[in-house]
Amino acid sequence: MNFRGRTVVVYVLIAMVSTALITLTVADRWLLREEAKLSGATGAFDGLTTLSSKEIEKLNKVFSLVQSKYYTSVEREDMVNGAIQGMLGSLEDPYTTYMEASDATRFSESIEGSFSGIGAEVTLKDGKVVIMSAMKGSPAERAGLHAKDVVLSADGEALAGLELSEAVAKIRGPKGTKVKLVIQREGVSQPFELVLTRDDIDVETVQAEMLEDGVGYIEIRQFSVNSAERFAEELESLEEQGMKGLVIDVRSNPGGVLPVVVTIAQHFIEEGKTIVQVEDREGEREKTLSKGGGKEYPIAVLINKGSASASEVLAGALRESAGAVVVGETSYGKGTVQVSYDKLLGDGSLIKLTIAKWLTPDGNWVNEKGVEPDKAISQPEYYTVARIPRDVTLVPESNGEFVKSLQVMLEALGYEPDRKDGYFSPSTAEALKRFQQDAGLAPTGESDPKTTELLEQKLLEKIISGDEDIQLQEAVKTVKEQLSKS
Repeated sequence: MNFRGRTVVVYVLIAMVSTALITLTVADRWLLREEAKLSGATGAFDGLTTLSSKEIEKLNKVFSLVQSKYYTSVEREDMVNGAIQGMLGSLEDPYTTYMEASDATRFSESIEGSFSGIGAEVTLKDGKVVIMSAMKGSPAERAGLHAKDVVLSADGEALAGLELSEAVAKIRGPKGTKVKLVIQREGVSQPFELVLTRDDIDVETVQAEMLEDGVGYIEIRQFSVNSAERFAEELESLEEQGMKGLVIDVRSNPGGVLPVVVTIAQHFIEEGKTIVQVEDREGEREKTLSKGGGKEYPIAVLINKGSASASEVLAGALRESAGAVVVGETSYGKGTVQVSYDKLLGDGSLIKLTIAKWLTPDGNWVNEKGVEPDKAISQPEYYTVARIPRDVTLVPESNGEFVKSLQVMLEALGYEPDRKDGYFSPSTAEALKRFQQDAGLAPTGESDPKTTELLEQKLLEKIISGDEDIQLQEAVKTVKEQLSKS
């Protein structure tokens, strides 16, 4: 698909944008209410929400002990930051986090729709760095990172047990440099390496196209502050072209700002119907009601394992309040709401705190479960095949998961080995020779690093072309079926 109006920015410093940096902020009234409570005004804090003199004395004693007795000097600021991180870490909530000033600045940039790094959203789960989503068009997607992948190390340094900001820092570097990640993927017994080059990234959050038979297509890559405006522009353009039905694609969309989702959903949900519910610690629920007029044409929403947070809000809202059909794979499953306190500490740092649950219009909580599609369909096997390490040469008669990856790639590109079970058969070698000949390589029948690199490049081109995007095809089919009944 070809899209217009794309914007390109440069990756500069960071190699990943953490999920801690892009999650939901709740509706404006919640944000204002919480900020007012913690504004620092006289009487804002009471004995239940502040440390007692005994607790403060205990902390001071530990601080003094370390400063005076530890075998080497320790920066005071590092200790204070560590204390805050430890306090929030005790909550065991991957979405509650403390950001020092530099990370807080990147958070603000990400909400505004600019990104730095390899284009992967990550979170901490059980002390491990887990991919939440690889943004479309990013180095992470091009390298084959997928939702739920665990990043074990970066350039040989283990990431397990680190704070999320520390793990992210291990992958920082200037544009054009490479970072080697070791990945553990569900269903693949052996970890494998991916080498990513930090590069430019397309950050246009909304793109649209008119497909066949009057079916419109709008892709939302992230819910940034300008996404609602861009969505309205593209929706109006499609409607002016005579659109009869719509596919909204939020696959691999890690989320964003909740009020933006509300604004987008209101185009399709009749006035007075619920878009989302927010439940506080007391169990009290507050509903956000639509002020829109609804649409008469059918809608399908595309989701996958990398659709999280605000994407799940939209899918749930459109299904339960607008009759949309959800197509694809069960989504990530993030059902909590965060508010960012960027003024509270007064030094440019930021605390992002989970303050509530969000629920679908019917009261369903998707946390850890995800949104289940009405029509479940997965992409072809080659979309998620494990990459082959660049320092490995695969030879006939060998066995293993990397040989299976080779066979899956060859079949996807039309070279048809006789099997895909991980045994490097004579037929696999002949298929590989045909590929090598067509690619201008020596037909050795062995998959050396050069062959592997070119094989994966051709496979990526096939994926990007969208010619076999069976999830999108099913969504379009779904819209057409509804049109035929109307």
